[in-house]
Amino acid sequence: MADLPETMTAIEIAQAGGPEVLTPCERPVPQPGIGEVLIRVEAAGVNRPDVMQRQGGYPPPEGASDIPGLEVAGEVVARGRDAGRWQVGDKVTALVAGGGYAHYCTAPAVQCLPWPEGFDAMHAAAIPETHFTVYSNVFDRGGLKRGEAFLVHGGSSGIGTTAIQLASAFGARVFATAGTDAKCQVCRDLGAERAINYRAEDFVEVVKGATRGGVDLILDMVGGDYIPRDIKALAPEGRLVLIAFLGGPKADVNFAPVMLKRLTITGSTLRARDVAFKADVADRLHRDVWPLLEDGRAKVLVHQTFPLDKAADAHALMESSTHIGKIVLTV
Repeated sequence: MADLPETMTAIEIAQAGGPEVLTPCERPVPQPGIGEVLIRVEAAGVNRPDVMQRQGGYPPPEGASDIPGLEVAGEVVARGRDAGRWQVGDKVTALVAGGGYAHYCTAPAVQCLPWPEGFDAMHAAAIPETHFTVYSNVFDRGGLKRGEAFLVHGGSSGIGTTAIQLASAFGARVFATAGTDAKCQVCRDLGAERAINYRAEDFVEVVKGATRGGVDLILDMVGGDYIPRDIKALAPEGRLVLIAFLGGPKADVNFAPVMLKRLTITGSTLRARDVAFKADVADRLHRDVWPLLEDGRAKVLVHQTFPLDKAADAHALMESSTHIGKIVLTV
């Protein structure tokens, strides 16, 4: 690493608070450990967990960087011992547990993937967090199968746009909720059979009317009072997977329908899962999803980019919920 700088610009969280607490700072360039690579960051995705961390509600796992940022794309510039196939000069996108809002970021080599053919840094950086989350929760934990009916809330978000496309590509009937007619149109364009404007329609009535008594799987990032409505919207043997609580983590639930319909309610978080788990997901994403990205059957929607030093503006946009798809920082 002799030809690399000793320090770098990064964005730190000065204190818990609003977007304005995201502050440029100088930090030492991190050193790649065993099984890691050092990436010169060209772009970094912005995600809801970053907002939660900034607000003081989602601290990084033990040993992870306190710098926000869970996904990056860039060039490998150094290797730790046992860094696998990656060589200096390779272009990679990586899922990380923190540290993405910076000029340099370390990543476990097994959590890195090549840029899909034809992708630039901006679009490559927008892949890992949503695709790892959707793949592991919809297809692994949720067990979605071809021909089943699937509902995703927040269909125009980064998670939502990814889930619609992957579920559709793998043969499911897809339903989505969104907050405006324009966002609903995007969901339909991406493959949703029916997009439900939750401000004007009851998603429970819509999906029960369009299916034989309900959907087989729901991916919910809202929580709160959506949970009892999700239970009503599920078909017998249905599954509810919770991955976030934008509407709050508590709900008043009648569990009788859970028993009578033999439902499964589960959930997960990604950031704290171990490297072996993420490596397995990475391998299967490369096998099953990269071909879809490379031939255009699935797209990465980037709503807007901001330079790294404007991370506060990126967070303000995310909190406004007016975006469609992903928000990305460029370095």
